Amino acid sequence: MTVAEQRESIRVLVAKPGLDGHDRGAKVVARALRDAGMEVIYTGIRQTPQMIAAAAVQEDVDVVGLSILSGAHMELVPPVMEMLKQQGMDDVIVLLGGIIPEEDRPLLRGMGVTGVFGPGTSTADIEKFIREAVREKRQKALA
Repeated sequence: MTVAEQRESIRVLVAKPGLDGHDRGAKVVARALRDAGMEVIYTGIRQTPQMIAAAAVQEDVDVVGLSILSGAHMELVPPVMEMLKQQGMDDVIVLLGGIIPEEDRPLLRGMGVTGVFGPGTSTADIEKFIREAVREKRQKALA
């Protein structure tokens, strides 16, 4: 892989915070992103905010994708965002997938979540969103 290709690659961490053990959707998204040419790290279920932030730093990811189907997103996202900030990753793109009520989405975006995707979202839409968000982030870094 050339240096230019390395710069263009997108690294995505997919994690399941909390005690939710339903990971089929996370695995489907992880596989689709990998098949689309992204480097995907899937951490598995029952991840703590500390584990997610440590993996994001270790893997030097562009995107952290959190999958939460338990309804505990308002309890789990804030500590993940805080741990990412403490690890110097406050500029990482954070995406959230799962059962997320519309009324919670503005609060989550206010915490720094870049995108929220519910059940039935096409993996092509998620891929496109990630590519655009990473492109914008990289352009801002060059400016």
